[in-house]
Amino acid sequence: MKIGILGTGEVGKALARGFVQTGHTVHMGTRDPRNAKAVQLVAQLGKDIPVVSFEEAAILAEVAVLATLWSGTENALKLANPKNLAGKVVIDTTNPLVISPGSLPRLAVGQTDSGGEQVQRWLPQSKVVKAFNIVGNRHMVNPDFPGGPPDMFICGNDAGAKKVVTDILTSFHWSTIDIGMIEGARLLEPLCILWVLYGAKTNSWNHAFKLLRKNG
Repeated sequence: MKIGILGTGEVGKALARGFVQTGHTVHMGTRDPRNAKAVQLVAQLGKDIPVVSFEEAAILAEVAVLATLWSGTENALKLANPKNLAGKVVIDTTNPLVISPGSLPRLAVGQTDSGGEQVQRWLPQSKVVKAFNIVGNRHMVNPDFPGGPPDMFICGNDAGAKKVVTDILTSFHWSTIDIGMIEGARLLEPLCILWVLYGAKTNSWNHAFKLLRKNG
């Protein structure tokens, strides 16, 4: 598939490499593909992953990945133009976190709403699926833990879109648990805070979630 990634941070780069490794074509979208940061990104990623504008990445994508900081998400989608993402699967990896010095992380949107739901409102004609938001970027592709593959919880309104995302996760060696409609992001986004707090307490970022089940 042709993958368009909106965002050139560590999440975007990690997923871009994973998609290329599993046989997909990737374009990385940024605000200005001519600036110094983008030029440096090209050097890091190599010629197999071109760096283009948000708009071009959205146009070229069969599946888009939203990998921006929450503060820049709405603007990135405006630059991409929602019409260019109409009818397409959009994987929302974002977390609406507010981090202030000396304070615990908190959600800018939560409880009765979520970032995932907001993204779906910004992209009313797209098929938004929340995924990849509950683990650090170094374990997003081929996570390797002693207890076996961790679980990635996903949610979204379109069953076909979630099947596409589940297939991607399987190729990245994840087990997937679908928790339902996009409103499920109200539960998944706080999990990111739990992930962060455990990492900060233990000074280790090598952890992920797994749902343990018993038959009967």
